Amino acid sequence: MLPRAHRMVDPADFQAAIRQGSRAGDPLVVVHCRTDEERVDRLVGFVVPKREIKRATGRNRVKRQFRHLMKDRLNTIPEGGRVVVRVSGKALGRSSDELGQHLDKTMRRAWKKWDAR
Repeated sequence: MLPRAHRMVDPADFQAAIRQGSRAGDPLVVVHCRTDEERVDRLVGFVVPKREIKRATGRNRVKRQFRHLMKDRLNTIPEGGRVVVRVSGKALGRSSDELGQHLDKTMRRAWKKWDAR
């Protein structure tokens, strides 16, 4: 499970990552990322819209899967990194391996765009 210290909970962090960060996506996930030079902690947040997955049990299941996947990927996030993962309804019922592949691919593309700035 993703340690509590790395969970994004402040709405301002979500807003900054989504509005000012770089974005990459595919049919299952969209990743927004940016770095905050003033901070050294790494934060990860998840957005699973009710419009995409109607039942709370489905939304919670997908969030748990992604929190577990992000625990192993924390070292790939640079210091001060902020990552927001927005999940599509198509992710519900997919295996963790498949979700991990989509997450890796979109995170790589998003960080590449951020570094190009």
